[in-house]
Amino acid sequence: MLRVHRMALPVDLTERLHLATEKLRADTADTKLARARWKAAKTTQGRIRSHLAGMVLGIKSCMYCGDHLSADIDHFEPLAEAPLRAFDWLNHFLACSHCNSHEKRDRFPRDGDGAPLLVDPAAEDPHDHLMLALAAGVYTALTSRGAATIDVFGLNRQDLVDARAAAFDRTCAVLRDRRRQLRAGDTARAGRLAKSLFDQPFIDVLYTMLRVRHHPRAELVLDGPEVVEALADPALHLWPATGP
Repeated sequence: MLRVHRMALPVDLTERLHLATEKLRADTADTKLARARWKAAKTTQGRIRSHLAGMVLGIKSCMYCGDHLSADIDHFEPLAEAPLRAFDWLNHFLACSHCNSHEKRDRFPRDGDGAPLLVDPAAEDPHDHLMLALAAGVYTALTSRGAATIDVFGLNRQDLVDARAAAFDRTCAVLRDRRRQLRAGDTARAGRLAKSLFDQPFIDVLYTMLRVRHHPRAELVLDGPEVVEALADPALHLWPATGP
C-alpha cells in the first residue's frame, strides 16, 4: 500500500457532491437508497474516477494492493455503515475488483472506542503501520491498524507476494541499468528507465526502497551498493518522505 495525496476538486464537482449528500440527508437515507443514488450517478462517478486516477503515479493501479488497472470506486467507509458518505470525496479510492468485491467488501473494523482500524492511504503514510520485506514481498504489521489493513485487503495473498518479490528484482535491475546509462551520458535512455519505474505495478516496492536507502544495512537489504547509489538520484524522489 502506498501513500496517495488527495487532490482538490473543481468547485462545480464539489457543489454537486455536496448537493447529493444533502439530498440523502433530507431523505433520511439508508444504505439501500444511498446505493441506488450512487449507482444512478454515472456522470458524477466518471468525474470522480478521473480525479482519483490523477492521484496515482504512472499506471492507475489499485490504491490498496498496488496491482491491476483499477476501475472500481471503493467507498472506504462502506455504505452499509455510512450511507451519507456515498458522495463524500474523502471516502473514495480507486480499487481493483478483487480488493473491492472479494476482499474488503463491507468490512470496516473498529477498535474498542469505535475508531477505524483500516489505514487511510490519503490521510497517513501506510508505511508507518506496515513494513514490506522487499526480497520476500511480504507485508508485516507494525501496529494493530497495520494488522487489520493486511487482513481486510488481503495484502499477503500469494499472488501479491510473488509479484512484489518479482517487482523488487526488476526494480533493482532497472536501477543498475539507469546508473550505467547516466555514467555513459545517455540521459534520454536514463529518463525512459526512470519513467518505467513509475509505470509499473507495485510501485510500493520502489517507495520502500527509497525509504530504507539510508539504513545502516541498506546495501544488504537493497541488493548491493550500485542500487543504493542509484536510489540517491533526486529524479526518483517523487515523495517528500523519501528525499535526502
